[in-house]
Amino acid sequence: MVFSSPVFLFAFLPIVLGIYFILPRLARNFWLLAMSLLFYTWGEHMFVVVFLVSMTVNFFAGLVIHWCREWRHVKWLLWSNIAANLALLIFYKYSGFLAANLNALLAAAHLPLIRIHDTHLPFGISFFTFHAISYVVDVYCGNARVQKNPLNFFLYESLFPQLIAGPIIRYRDIGEQIDRRRETLSGFAYGVIRFVTGLSKKMLVANLLAVKADTIFTLPAGGLSAGVAWLGAICYTLQIYFDFSGYSDMAIGLGHMLGFQFVENFNYPYISRSIQEFWRRWHISLSTWFRDYLYIPLGGSRVSPFRTYVNLVTVFFLCGLWHGASWNFVIWGMLHGAFLVLERQKWMAWLDRVWAPLRHGYALLVIIVGWVFFRSNDLGNALDFLHAMCGGGHAADAPAANPAMYLDGPTVAALCAAVAGSMPVLKIVSSVANRAPALYVPVALGRIVALSVLFVLCAIQLASGTYNPFIYFRF
Repeated sequence: MVFSSPVFLFAFLPIVLGIYFILPRLARNFWLLAMSLLFYTWGEHMFVVVFLVSMTVNFFAGLVIHWCREWRHVKWLLWSNIAANLALLIFYKYSGFLAANLNALLAAAHLPLIRIHDTHLPFGISFFTFHAISYVVDVYCGNARVQKNPLNFFLYESLFPQLIAGPIIRYRDIGEQIDRRRETLSGFAYGVIRFVTGLSKKMLVANLLAVKADTIFTLPAGGLSAGVAWLGAICYTLQIYFDFSGYSDMAIGLGHMLGFQFVENFNYPYISRSIQEFWRRWHISLSTWFRDYLYIPLGGSRVSPFRTYVNLVTVFFLCGLWHGASWNFVIWGMLHGAFLVLERQKWMAWLDRVWAPLRHGYALLVIIVGWVFFRSNDLGNALDFLHAMCGGGHAADAPAANPAMYLDGPTVAALCAAVAGSMPVLKIVSSVANRAPALYVPVALGRIVALSVLFVLCAIQLASGTYNPFIYFRF
C-alpha cells in the first residue's frame, strides 16, 4: 500500500483518522501502532516478522545500553547492535550484489562459483535500519532518553507516514511527540495542504514525466539523438525530485494531521549553485544522518585535508550504495563525492567569482549527469546514454529522433509546472500576499479552490489507472 493508491486515500486513511480522533488520548498510540503494522503487512505479508524482530532487538538494545552506561565495555554492546542492524540490511539488500561480484572474481580465477537464493527486499528496510541505528547511538551518547515503553518505541519505528519512503526521523526529534503531542485544527488543515500538495507533485507531475523518462531510457541509447537523450535526462531529473519531495510532503502532511512535526526533507535543491549547496537542500534527513553518524565520527573536516577528502568519498560511496545494490548507484555517489572534494579546494574559490547563472548551470550539469547513472540499468547503458547526450548517437534519420515527438500537451504542462515548482515562486508569492491583509481572504479562498481542483485531478488519475511507479522498491 502506498500513499498514491485508491486503497490508501479512500479507505485506509479515512478509517485511521476517523477512529483516531474519537479514541481517548491514551488509546491513540496503540491505534496508530496497529494501523502502521497493518500498513506494512499489507504489502509485505510475512516479512513483517523481520520488521518486528528488528524492532524488538533494538528496543532491548537501547535498554541494555542505558542500564550499562557505566560499564567500561558498553561500547561493544553498541557496536554489536550496529553490526546486527547492518547485517540484516546487507543480507536482504546486498547479498545478491556481493555474490555476483564475488562470482566474477571466482570465474576469473577459474574457481567454483557460489550459489545463493534470491532474497526479497522488504519495503523501507534502509529507512527503518537507519532509524534504529540513530536511536541506539543517541541513547549511548546521551543525546536521547531511552524509551522504556515498547509500544511507544515500536510506534517510532513503524509510524506509517514515514515508514517506507522517509523522511528519516530521529528519535530525539520525535520522542517527546510520541509521549505528548497536541492535535490542533490549524495543524490538521496545514497537514491536508501539505498532503494534497505532495500528492499533486507525485500524480500530476512526477508520474507524467516518468512516462517519457522511462520510454526514452528504454530505447537503445545508440539510436538516440542528443535532443531526445537530453529530454529523457531532464524528465527524469524533474521526475525524481517531484516524486521524492512529493512523498516527503505527504509524510509531513500526514504527520501534522496526527499531531507530529517531521523534519523538512527538501528545500528547492535545483536552485543550488554548487554541489555543496545541493546536499544542503536535497534529501536533508539523509545527508544530515550521514553527516552526524558517519562523517563527523570519522573526523569530519577536523582532520587533515587529505583525511577530510577520504571521509567525504567514503560517505558518498556508502550514500550511493544505500540507494541500491548496483555499481551505478556507487558511481553516482562517488561523482558527487568527487565534486565535493573539488569544491573544498581552489575550485570553489574560483567558482565563487563566476557569474551566478554559470554556477547554477555547472551544478545542474553535474546533477543531471549523476541522475543518468542513477536511472540507467548498468554502467554500459549509462555511458551510452551520456554519449548520446553529447551527440554521439546515430538517430539523425530515425522517426523518433525529434524531441517534439515526445512533447505532447500533458508532458509540456508537466514540464512547465516542474520547472516553476523547482523554484520558490509560490513561496515568494505567498509571502508577499501574507503581508497584505486585504489579500488574506482572496488568497485563502483561492488556495482552497486550487487544492480542491488538484485533489479531484489526482483522483481522476487514480481512477483511470494511469502509470504510477513506486521508485522506493530498491530502498
